[in-house]
Amino acid sequence: MDTLLLCVAGLDVHKKSVWAAIRKTDPGTGKVAETVERFGTMTADLTALADWLSAAGVTHVAMESTGVYWKPIWNILEERFSMLLANPRELKQVPGRKSDVRDCQWIAHLLACGLLTASYVPDRTQRELRDLTRLRACLEDERGRTVNRIHKVLEDANLKLASVASDILGKSGRNMLAAIQQGTDDAELLSELACGRLRAKLPELQRALVGRVTEHHLYLLGQFLGHLEHLEGQIAELNRRIAEVFHPFVDEATVQRLDALPGVNLRTVENVLAEIGVDMRRFPTAGHLCSWAGLCPGNEESAGKRKRSASTKGNRWLRRALCEAARAASRKKDSYFLAQYRRLASRRGANRASLAVAHSLLVVFYHLLSHPEKEFRDLGATYFDQLDPQRVQRYLVKRLEALGYQVSLTSNAAA
Repeated sequence: MDTLLLCVAGLDVHKKSVWAAIRKTDPGTGKVAETVERFGTMTADLTALADWLSAAGVTHVAMESTGVYWKPIWNILEERFSMLLANPRELKQVPGRKSDVRDCQWIAHLLACGLLTASYVPDRTQRELRDLTRLRACLEDERGRTVNRIHKVLEDANLKLASVASDILGKSGRNMLAAIQQGTDDAELLSELACGRLRAKLPELQRALVGRVTEHHLYLLGQFLGHLEHLEGQIAELNRRIAEVFHPFVDEATVQRLDALPGVNLRTVENVLAEIGVDMRRFPTAGHLCSWAGLCPGNEESAGKRKRSASTKGNRWLRRALCEAARAASRKKDSYFLAQYRRLASRRGANRASLAVAHSLLVVFYHLLSHPEKEFRDLGATYFDQLDPQRVQRYLVKRLEALGYQVSLTSNAAA
C-alpha cells in the first residue's frame, strides 16, 4: 500500500491507559520505523503524550471512538495535531494475534496509507450545545415516565380522572391532584376545581373522582408530583441555557427560514442544528447527510438480487427530532409532506411513511443551510398527481369500474 503521510500516530484508547504508536516513513528509502509507548489517561499523562508526539514530528493522529474515553484525549490533542476519529468497524483486523500494541500500530498503518474515514466531530461550541439538547431530551423522556406513574397511581386508587380529562396535568388536573395529595376526598369539591371546557363535564368528573385513596397512594402521589415539578424546573432552566448558547451559534435569519418548514418549530431547529451544525460543506451531498443520520434504506445486494434491508444506523438524536417533526408535518393540510405521507402510509405503514417524510425534511434543511439566499416553497398536495397524470387517471377509472360504474372521461378543454 502506498504511504501518503510520512509521520503519523495511532492510539489504542482504554479507560486507564493509552497505547501510542508513531510510524515514520523515510521519504528516500521508504523504510518504516515504529515506536510504541504506553501512557496513562490523567491530564498530566495526556499532556506528556502530546509533547512526545510533537517532539517526534507527528502531524496526524488517529484513534477509534471507544465509548467516551476518546474525548479527554481529543480535548488535549485537537489544538496541536490534525485529529481523526474512526469508526471501530473500520479498524477490525483479521482474527488472530491481537494485542494493544498491534492495535495502535494497525491504526497508524491505516492512517499513513489514507485508509481511514473520519467520523464527524463538531467543534467545542456545537459539542456543548449537543450536550444540552440531548440532556433535555432525556429529561423529557423521564417526565413522560413520571406522568405514566401518576396515571398508574390514580388507577390503583380507583380515580378515573384520565377517563374524563384529556390531560390530567393541565391546569384543572394539577389543581385536583394537588388537592387529592393534600387529603381532600370530597368528589364534589374536587370537581369544582375544573376550569374552562372541563366544567361542562362536572357530573362525569364527580363520578370519576370517587375512589379508594389510601395513605400509600397519597405518599406515592406526593413523590411523583414533586419529581415532576423538579423535572419541569430543570427543563425550563435547560431551555434558557440552550437559548443562550444557541443565539451566537446561528443567525436569526437562518432560524426563521428553518422555522417556516411544516412541522418544524424552534425546538426542532435547536435539536437538528445541534447535531448537524450550520456548515454543510462537511457533507458532499444531501444523500451523505441522510445516510449519516440513518434516514435512508440499507443497501444489501447479493448475486444480482436486492434484498430487503432496514434503514441504516445513524445519529439517533437527529433521527428522533426529525421523526417528531415529520409526524407534525404529515398533518399539515395542502402540503407536499401530507401527500408524501398518505402516498406511502397506505402501502408501507405509518412508521415507514414518517421516516420518509423525516428524510425529506432533512434534505430541505441541507439545502436551506447550503444556500442562505434560498427560501422554502411547498410543492403542494397535488405534486405527485402532476408527475404522471395518466397513471392517476388509469388508477381512478379502474377503481370506479371495480365498483360497477361505466366511466367516460371528457376533459375540461373539450367541454
